[in-house]
Amino acid sequence: MDFQLKTLDPARAAREKCDAIVLVVAQGFKPAKDPLTSLAGHALDAGDLEAKPGKLLHAYRSEGIAASRVILAGAGDGSARRVQSAVQAAVGALRSSGVKRLLICLPGEADEAAVRAAVTATAEASYVYVATKSKPEGREIERVTVAVDDAARVKDAFEAAKAAAAGIEFARELANLPPNHATPTRLGEEAKKLAKAHGFGCQVLGPKEIAKLGMGSFMAVAQGSEEPPRFIVLQHQGGADGEAPVVLVGKGITFDSGGISIKPAQDMDEMKFDMGGAASVLGTFRAIGELKPRVNVVGLIPSCENMPDGRSVKPGDIVKSMSGQTIEILNTDAEGRLILCDALSYAERFKPGAVIDIATLTGACMVALGGVRSGLFASDDMLAESLQSAGDAAMDLCWRMPLDDEYGDGLKTNFADVANVAGRAGGAITAAKFLQRFAGKFPWAHLDIAGTAWRSGANKGATGRPVGLLYQYLLSRQDSAPAPTKTRRRASARQ
Repeated sequence: MDFQLKTLDPARAAREKCDAIVLVVAQGFKPAKDPLTSLAGHALDAGDLEAKPGKLLHAYRSEGIAASRVILAGAGDGSARRVQSAVQAAVGALRSSGVKRLLICLPGEADEAAVRAAVTATAEASYVYVATKSKPEGREIERVTVAVDDAARVKDAFEAAKAAAAGIEFARELANLPPNHATPTRLGEEAKKLAKAHGFGCQVLGPKEIAKLGMGSFMAVAQGSEEPPRFIVLQHQGGADGEAPVVLVGKGITFDSGGISIKPAQDMDEMKFDMGGAASVLGTFRAIGELKPRVNVVGLIPSCENMPDGRSVKPGDIVKSMSGQTIEILNTDAEGRLILCDALSYAERFKPGAVIDIATLTGACMVALGGVRSGLFASDDMLAESLQSAGDAAMDLCWRMPLDDEYGDGLKTNFADVANVAGRAGGAITAAKFLQRFAGKFPWAHLDIAGTAWRSGANKGATGRPVGLLYQYLLSRQDSAPAPTKTRRRASARQ
């Protein structure tokens, strides 16, 4: 989808050549003499339109307006969140309508946040999955023009929103692929394509290389599947020489049967989404490729399947992690933390300024926070605050959860340094406490996206979260960092 930003007043917007116009109408709306705002003014006066978020009124072949379709979309107080709701509802209503060229007119007082919201909402509402359909009905909207009163004033926000939208869509597409398509090998191939297209450093390690690194915990999960594991390393060098990078670690379980501790059959198909963390890291790098922010970023993705087999790890088995810590595996369905812990140990070699792992980790987090906010755990208050602020700005919300030492007591075992599960109570927290044991050498945060990475039901599918949050966080670090003084060179991770 091609996004454009234009300075257009309502009178010029009414004359713009396009198939449909969405006019966002906020509270306090005052019509002028042009055909577009006059139409909205008459509808408000007649009570046919309300400026409440999500309220829509359709018009066809209105006099003086070049577009054949007009949607008047209520946006409440005109805040970014209300603009998001308005645009999402309007664009959703235009799906399968044949519209190819769309114009979205934002209120004159629309700020940078409202522009970001309009772009990302348009991309989300118009997304259609077609990759594995024999007769795909693709997205019809090809060009979207966002009209504002002063394009120069919001240009930077618009460009950042375009990049974020591209990354979110990339993550959604990967996560929506069936598990026989989105294998660990496929994720490695996608990483290589991103690297080639955008100049990233990239390594994709196979089973022998992973074993040589001493990643016994990761290999224990992978050993039950015939699909070979992959450990993916991506690097963007946009910051100054020697600047400590941000390391993003994404859980890449491309299908999770639960292993020997097998899951119930109902809804097991949704376990293809268990690589949502990996998809979000790749999606964030897709967004990075658009604007190449002035920050050093490393992406680490441990990827494998978790399958039941004669070679599968068993409850009661003890494995040795890359850190040297031994782990008693009490439940093979708690596998995400087993691959992440070795990736966290690997992250130490980059001497990172911050490490953020992203994982569809626990059903307990879904129970606690539902699908609205991702769970945020952090060992560093400043990192937690920065991520929370980034989530608020991107409207990709998270909520900080506790990490009291007492929560780790349930992970004690008589037979190893740590068990991979505790009891049912506080399950999202005890999972985070497990990961924290492997993240003591750098500022660390953990995002549990089990409730936010996908939706169930009639609208089943990946959401692309938390790409928006992660990308906004990287942009905030760029804004506080000095510009690089030397030409960047592609870096590669040491094995």
